[in-house]
Amino acid sequence: MLFSRPRRQTLVATDLDRTMIYSRNAMTVGAEVPTVCVEHLDGDPLSFMTTTAALRMQSLTEPAAVIPTTTRTIKQFDRIKLPGAPWRYAITSNGGNILVDGVPDLRWRIDIDTKVRTGGATLSEVTAELRARIDDSWVTKFREADDLFCYLVVRPKLVPEGFLAEWDAWCRAHGWSASQQGRKIYAMPLAVCKSRAVAEVRRRLTESGELVAGATTLAAGDGALDAEMLRAADAAIRPRHGELEQLNWTSPNLTITQASGILAGEEIINWLIQESPAAAA
Repeated sequence: MLFSRPRRQTLVATDLDRTMIYSRNAMTVGAEVPTVCVEHLDGDPLSFMTTTAALRMQSLTEPAAVIPTTTRTIKQFDRIKLPGAPWRYAITSNGGNILVDGVPDLRWRIDIDTKVRTGGATLSEVTAELRARIDDSWVTKFREADDLFCYLVVRPKLVPEGFLAEWDAWCRAHGWSASQQGRKIYAMPLAVCKSRAVAEVRRRLTESGELVAGATTLAAGDGALDAEMLRAADAAIRPRHGELEQLNWTSPNLTITQASGILAGEEIINWLIQESPAAAA
């Protein structure tokens, strides 16, 4: 009897915005770089990769099980046409949802909702507290996401000094955390975590035989909400921009790109391919 070996020796969990894909404002390159649009909103181009990165992203799916891992809601994630799709698994809502062949896993979500309810303040309590701390002079939008967390869209230069630290302190005392990525300030339950969802997907892939036992986990991300996912991976990479760069965040397993902006996305994909063992024969 022939033994069918698992197909993948590597799992890649990668953040999307400002890690793999970039808005025009986030590109930050001095010269023209050939790009491909990977997301439209209301018919308008919104997010991009370099043409080289898009081609290399397709190649990454050959040696590795790639898991897009984003804080975006399911609806926001579904707008993206990332090279290499369709995905067996994807993680949205910062780990609050696991998509299996594009469909939310209800058992995972029920478990997450239970952990959030027992872990601290409710979403309604957090939003009420947050609304009491903000005003329209520096906040342009207030959003709740997938009935899990909330975030502000702000004018960064007008955010009151000390606001983020004070808000994070309140959140942590109530089982949540706060972080800022560009123009967005998130309030997130501690139970909603990318690294936990990645560990669950890895378990499922290993049990199904799609991933070899002892497979390497690689991770990429740029924000504070990615930090635990990066730390938990066997090896990780972050771009030389974003929230973690501002925090000067590092870890023994971490590589930092030389480039920033959209060219960092290309460098990240090249690194992931280089670090991914060849697919099992």
